[in-house]
Amino acid sequence: MTAYLILHGWQNHRPKDHWQHWLADRLGELGHQVTYPQLPDPDDPDLEVWLGELARHLAEDAPDVVVAHSASVLLWLHAVARGIVGPGDVDRVLLVGPPSPSVLARYPEVTGFAPPTLDLTLPGPTVLVAGDDDPYCEGGAQAVYGDPLGIRTTLLPGAGHLDLDAGYGSWPSVLEWCLDPGAEFTVRPER
Repeated sequence: MTAYLILHGWQNHRPKDHWQHWLADRLGELGHQVTYPQLPDPDDPDLEVWLGELARHLAEDAPDVVVAHSASVLLWLHAVARGIVGPGDVDRVLLVGPPSPSVLARYPEVTGFAPPTLDLTLPGPTVLVAGDDDPYCEGGAQAVYGDPLGIRTTLLPGAGHLDLDAGYGSWPSVLEWCLDPGAEFTVRPER
C-alpha cells in the first residue's frame, strides 16, 4: 500500500468529474491510502492557511507520493522553500499545470502564491507535467519551472491546463505513473 496526497488548485471544489477525483477513487479502489482534502477557501485562498493544512496532512497522513495541480504546485514549492517539507519526507512528487507568475499577478486572490526563488532542493524525485498550450502558464512550464528546477518535464500537446475545461476527467496515464514512476504521461484518450 502506498499513501498518496492529492492537492487541488485555485477555484477547485473537488468536482467529481475532475481527474484528481477520478485518480483518488481509482487509487482507493486498488487499496491505497488516499488523502484528497478540500483546502480552505479555494476561491480566495490564503497561502499561509494552505501551508498550515499541507503541514498537517504531511504529519498526519505521511504520504509517500504527492500529486499537486495548479496553485498547489506553488503551495508545494513554498513548503519546500520554507523547510516544511525536506529531503526524504516523500518518495516522489508530481507537479501538474503550474500557473506562471505573470498570470498570478493578474488575480488578487492568488498573487500571494507567486513562486519562491527556484534554487530549491526538492524532496525526492519530482516530475512536471503541463499542457504545451496552458493558458495559465505564459512562457511555458518547461522554461518557467522545469528548467530552473532541473526536473523532468513532459509537455502534453493540446492539453491546456489539464483541467475539466481541457477535458481531463479520467486520465489513465496519471494513474499509471502513480503505480509505476517509470510510466510515461500521455494526453487523455479521446471520447
